[in-house]
Amino acid sequence: MLAVLADSPSLARYQLQDAVAFAEEHGIPLHVMETGELEREDYRRNDGARCFHCKDELFTRMEAYRRERGFDAIVYGVNVDDQGDYRPGQNAAREHGVVAPLLDAGLTKQDLRQLAREAGLRLWDKPASACLASRIEYGRPVTREALAAVEQGEDALRRLGFRQFRVRHHGQMVRIEIAREELALAMTMEMAAELTAIFKPLGFAYVTLDLEGFRTGSMNALLPIARLREPAS
Repeated sequence: MLAVLADSPSLARYQLQDAVAFAEEHGIPLHVMETGELEREDYRRNDGARCFHCKDELFTRMEAYRRERGFDAIVYGVNVDDQGDYRPGQNAAREHGVVAPLLDAGLTKQDLRQLAREAGLRLWDKPASACLASRIEYGRPVTREALAAVEQGEDALRRLGFRQFRVRHHGQMVRIEIAREELALAMTMEMAAELTAIFKPLGFAYVTLDLEGFRTGSMNALLPIARLREPAS
């Protein structure tokens, strides 16, 4: 077995360092593989199929590496709950014949958290976190600059003590989502001044706090229903 971690500008350094540290803690063999999705125009365009093109890049490179190293299969961690949202990357996984044992076993995210807790893994309750590109509104090109602005903003929110949040990039406007149980901490004049001081230097003209709070996949709500139903390829 070999764990493979895809590294690119869409992966936050915080997440990369934590994954590497976790592998070291448990003696898990790990290969960090650089991927070049930003070199793909279809990916940079950032339409509803962006995730497909990202995973197609990943699995294409992994397949070459698998053959080179003589492994039997590529495995990824999709689970039952991932079927309830718009996830075109799963189409790429099917096209590449990637194995999904957690899905085959009928395991949900809650099941996996419980199993991780019973195993004494420190990340059992780690907040879910998709790639940085998922924070950029559809139709706005994915650039290194936009990804860096999102990452720096989220690093700053983490330093302020927030645990679950998203920085949503809407061009001149940033929309900050914070978990409902933490939202009261954000809704003060003092914190408003802090957030303004953080995000304006990152290039945002308008700094907004989303009063609905954090929710997974909120950018997908902006896609037409027809786009959500059609397969990416």
